[in-house]
Amino acid sequence: MSRILAGPFNRVEGDLEITLDTNETSVQSARVNSPLYRGFERILLGHDPMDALVYTPRICGICSVSQSVACARALADLMQVDIPENGLHSTNLVLANENMTDLLTHFYLFFMPDFARETYADEPWYAEINTRFKATQGTATQSMLPARSDFLHLMGIMAGKWPHTLSLQPGGTTKPVESHERVRLLAIIGAFRRFLETELFGDDLSVIASLNSQSDLDQWRQQKDWNSTDFRRFLHLSEQLQLQQLGRATDQFLSYGSYLQPEGKLFNKGVYLHGEHAELDSKLITEDHAYTWMRQSEQPLHPSAGETVPTLDNEEGYSWCKSPRLNKQVVEVGALARQVINKHPLALDMIQQNGGNVHSRVVARLLELALVIPKMQEWVKAIDPAAPFCAHAEMPANAQGIGLVEAARGSLGHWVEIKKGKIHNYQIVAPTTWNFSPRDQQAVPGSLEQALEGAPIRTGEKTPVSVQHIVRSFDPCMACTVH
Repeated sequence: MSRILAGPFNRVEGDLEITLDTNETSVQSARVNSPLYRGFERILLGHDPMDALVYTPRICGICSVSQSVACARALADLMQVDIPENGLHSTNLVLANENMTDLLTHFYLFFMPDFARETYADEPWYAEINTRFKATQGTATQSMLPARSDFLHLMGIMAGKWPHTLSLQPGGTTKPVESHERVRLLAIIGAFRRFLETELFGDDLSVIASLNSQSDLDQWRQQKDWNSTDFRRFLHLSEQLQLQQLGRATDQFLSYGSYLQPEGKLFNKGVYLHGEHAELDSKLITEDHAYTWMRQSEQPLHPSAGETVPTLDNEEGYSWCKSPRLNKQVVEVGALARQVINKHPLALDMIQQNGGNVHSRVVARLLELALVIPKMQEWVKAIDPAAPFCAHAEMPANAQGIGLVEAARGSLGHWVEIKKGKIHNYQIVAPTTWNFSPRDQQAVPGSLEQALEGAPIRTGEKTPVSVQHIVRSFDPCMACTVH
């Protein structure tokens, strides 16, 4: 048995270190360390509740809108304010703009460049993949970055700037949309859709969204040459490298549901435990400190009563990240979790065949692009420029609130308590906190730690490329992990 310290990882937002215990051919166990602590939950104490709208987006520079929406929802819960329909549509558009940008960026800039590593130089597909996806130099970057930049113009119109917009409020959005702006928004989304349908998929988004099984996906892939579009390139590599057998974690999933509409959420909330769908009871969420550099409590606490007091006194600690659990269960969050819980047939078929793995996580992200972009076009058309975009209400002196949303990387929750008009407690559980958590009181590893067990090691590797694929399949945002 030998030990490898993998990290720091490039192409990952924030800092990450992983200790791997290995034999000659595979990873036997893993310990995931989130080494950066910044203390936003402590910073917020004593502030006016509305100050949280300024502070929380600065937790992260790439998913700041998600933090804004979660914060606004928690404050709206405190204030008992209902968002008008325009506010719902506008919030959805801004959140989807960030989330879809993140999904696209992950695929092109974070995940696919690993297949252009020299490790794969002898593979028959290497030359084509290296040309297309080599980090900073591949032809994919040259076409994807302009499409991404143009798509983010929506954020400028609707939120003023990105990151750290202040347009998102408890009662909706402060930026109304004029009639002429709707035309421009539709043009922006339409151009992004054309990029997806030509470069990424090579097919209409409705075709991708209607794929109902892994067999359907395989048949679709074989309709054209593997090197014709980027999604087919990934599917070819997945088959060649057996990514369906790599990085399986708990096969248990959580989603808070996403994109609130007048008739309900576009993606449902719920859990998937032991092969069954069930309702989500957020009261069963706890944070365990057993292996973290945090002050210990006798039992794991619900976030509404949670504590964030850093200390190095815990001799068992190996990460600043807490260990969120749902009724003591390790669950995975992210695009795959959203689509499993929303009962999309393709997502369900993938996990029923091979569980949550590198292949299914990436496919779910791209599937979500095909599902959400057409809805964005519908939300723009549904905006009524003459109707209100934001409602107003008084802030109570004493209350508790909760804001649950879905960021690109999964379930994000904000819990806030105010006393005498000031923030008395503020707790955040981010997606990567769920996925990259350390062990808990029962010494059960977190999702990534479980997914890394059994990862193959090629001869002479210092940081196994399989570990890179597994880590990136979760798309970590380490700055959010311990905020």
